[in-house]
Amino acid sequence: MSTVTGRSTDLTGPPVAPVPQHAPGTSAVSLRGARLSFGARTLWDGLDLEIAPGEFVAVLGPNGSGKTTLMRVLLGLLPLSAGEVRISGRPPRRGSPAIGYIPQQKALDPDLPLRGRDLVGLGLDGHRLGIGLRRREQRRARVDAALAAVGGTAYGGAPVGRLSGGEQQRLRVAQALVGDPSVLLCDEPLLSLDLAHQRTVTRLIDARRRSASTAVVFVTHEINPVLPLVDRVLYLVDGRFRIGRPDEVMTSEVLSELYRTEVDVLRVRGRLVVVGAEDGCRHPEHAESGATEGEPA
Repeated sequence: MSTVTGRSTDLTGPPVAPVPQHAPGTSAVSLRGARLSFGARTLWDGLDLEIAPGEFVAVLGPNGSGKTTLMRVLLGLLPLSAGEVRISGRPPRRGSPAIGYIPQQKALDPDLPLRGRDLVGLGLDGHRLGIGLRRREQRRARVDAALAAVGGTAYGGAPVGRLSGGEQQRLRVAQALVGDPSVLLCDEPLLSLDLAHQRTVTRLIDARRRSASTAVVFVTHEINPVLPLVDRVLYLVDGRFRIGRPDEVMTSEVLSELYRTEVDVLRVRGRLVVVGAEDGCRHPEHAESGATEGEPA
């Protein structure tokens, strides 16, 4: 359940099954009174958000609104200016096994000396020097299982730089899941992917959260590819925000209030089209033309 004091309705997502990695009653992600500021600029303040195990939350908003910066906070890379953040009841930290991370799709050097299974294995020990105490046989078995789960076994031995963008992104999903995380953070994972690969990646993410009750925080500019999967939306605009179900947040009235200008939200053949916002949520035909978010580091 989430509450945003004075700025949102108290909403509860659909019931989800508990999973062992969460203590009873523990949220997968918890932000309480969260504020993040850079000098005189405040990205957001008073953010209260509780995400349940298995819940899918989409984070929307224009460039510079704090979406990617929120990812960095949840990854333990950036401290809050005020308030509290918890991942499965504990403060976030770099390299936490409770967190899986899927970044934006980016082209890799064709000559990069890294195989598909090597990329996936970084999800187990990429933040450590060497494998440590983890047995090689156990590690191989987990990497093999992660590759199989995303349909990537066939190119596990291939140089990653020579794979297609969709195949690379499939491996990044496997990398994020190989550590069996309780929270999956997705930072614009569909950018630069064609419609078929977008569907593949979203199906893999949805299958994971349904089979293991993994909470999903999905940063995106364009909600349509994941709209059928989303339980709630966190919409950030210029220090203001709103949290709720898609049909409550993605309305002309709410977005006009957030943008402080007239915004129209239309439904066209089951897709949302936002007209009037500068770049907060693009028209469906512009879904693949997004730029990397230029937020403060």
